[in-house]
Amino acid sequence: MTDERPIGEDDLQAYVDGRLAPGRLRAVGAYLADNPAAAAQVAVEAEQRRDLRERLAFKANEPIPARLRVANIMAQGNRPSRFRWGAVAAALAWLALGLAAGTLGGLWLAGGLPMRQAAAGTAADDAITAYRTYVGERLHPVEVGADQEAHLVQWLSRRVGKTLVAPDLTGQGYRLMGGRLLPAGAEPAALFMYDDGRGRRLTLYARSSHAEEETSFRYEAQNGVSAFSWIDRGLSYVVTGSIGRDELLAVAQSVYRQLENRSAPAGNRL
Repeated sequence: MTDERPIGEDDLQAYVDGRLAPGRLRAVGAYLADNPAAAAQVAVEAEQRRDLRERLAFKANEPIPARLRVANIMAQGNRPSRFRWGAVAAALAWLALGLAAGTLGGLWLAGGLPMRQAAAGTAADDAITAYRTYVGERLHPVEVGADQEAHLVQWLSRRVGKTLVAPDLTGQGYRLMGGRLLPAGAEPAALFMYDDGRGRRLTLYARSSHAEEETSFRYEAQNGVSAFSWIDRGLSYVVTGSIGRDELLAVAQSVYRQLENRSAPAGNRL
């Protein structure tokens, strides 16, 4: 019995991920042979999938944090079940990262196309908008300068409602310029701005996230502006810049490690 359903996006994504049954695989193969444009897009997404798997291997190989280990979570039997199972879900999400080869193809599309998880792009969209608005400012790029860093971090932490850190990016060639408070719907967001002394700037955007689960990096590009976003410990983070993808990824990795370890230099912490 043959499957005569029209070939759709789900079939193409499953083709890229290697998840099609033999009969459907032949049908999709025939469809691609007759549709060069679709075949070219599939080839791009397959290459993107391989590239991202290599770039995020560092994350997949990291040990599971103690707070997300199922054994530790289940041991907390005195907590309400809704908290226990929320943590279990986060742990399973972390474990699922190890299967990145089968999932990244459906989340990361070439050329900055929308991701399947539309909500994941919201913070990135807002961060890119803020970047475009303020990065070109010469007289007032920030509200509070880096010379008042302790005050800046304390102020933004209080307004966002969670402890923030201004990461040290000197190792990546960027210094903190300062930051500002931004609106994020009904909630505030924080924006830290950095520059490399040669006119290139990038930003770190942070705001509270109502999503319980943590996420891996997600990449988005819009008209020359790129962003890596993720959710960790109740905060959505976005690193944004008009720089190469590899360089921006290195910055995002440095930010992630400093935020995760809370081991930034004393001058960068509350």
